[in-house]
Amino acid sequence: MSLQLVEDKAGDLASAAYLLTACELAYAPEAQGAPGFREKLGLDARLITVSNTQAYVGQNDRSIVVAFRGSESPDTIDGFKDWLVTNANNFLVLPEGQLGTDFAAAGVGARFHKGFIEALAEFWDPLYLAVDTAMKTKERPLWITGHSLGGALALMAAWRFQQQFIQVHEICTFGAPMVGNNAAAEAFKREFPGKIFRYVDAMDIVPKLPTISLITNTYTHCLAEQLLGGSGTDAEAALKELSERSVQNGNPDTLPMDDLWNCLKDRIDHHMVSSYLARIEEKAKGNV
Repeated sequence: MSLQLVEDKAGDLASAAYLLTACELAYAPEAQGAPGFREKLGLDARLITVSNTQAYVGQNDRSIVVAFRGSESPDTIDGFKDWLVTNANNFLVLPEGQLGTDFAAAGVGARFHKGFIEALAEFWDPLYLAVDTAMKTKERPLWITGHSLGGALALMAAWRFQQQFIQVHEICTFGAPMVGNNAAAEAFKREFPGKIFRYVDAMDIVPKLPTISLITNTYTHCLAEQLLGGSGTDAEAALKELSERSVQNGNPDTLPMDDLWNCLKDRIDHHMVSSYLARIEEKAKGNV
């Protein structure tokens, strides 16, 4: 399948493959990533880094692409705890300050993931400057993408761009966790009708997070998922089993960290960018 952005056909798989390749390149340091963007995607790109948040902003005569770097996948249970608890600070909050102003349009009841909000707030100024400068040079469709944590940040950034009068053409995420509650999800649905494409591997548990508890969890995803490689019940069944085990053990509000880690570890290959690329290729061929 050729790598190209299909501007006049929302959700085209060629666009998905192009943007997923941008996600893969986003994991590389600038010395390797920037040449890769140029050679594979025809984009002049530069890496923006603030603290632990990174994204490439790439552009050519036809498009501007923002590709967020995701989390490095955990190799041990300690790494998983850090990835889940630190990068996925689970509290649902109402943003404050300028963020609060931008997200107020989501509605009174909308609440967002605290960790994602804080990461975006810290990162926003240089990201906005890069995209705004590119748009002022030449107005072109803005595509925003990200894998894993990067997909969550892609959604949040898209919202802020819209509120600050930079129109988003399409948002494409891969294996992304949830970013807010139902009111937040409904707000994204209103703001981006037909513009969000959320790809999920059926065996990937990360899109079911954050969920220390399946019982008290109030997170939800925005819009329907684009399912790859299965029925969509595989990851749900695994987490449901863990939840039932917690109830049986007399601790219904918390999933055992060890069990959750083992559940994720057994399926971590399905969260990798390489797996998503293979799934997109299969879907394009009509095999899934």
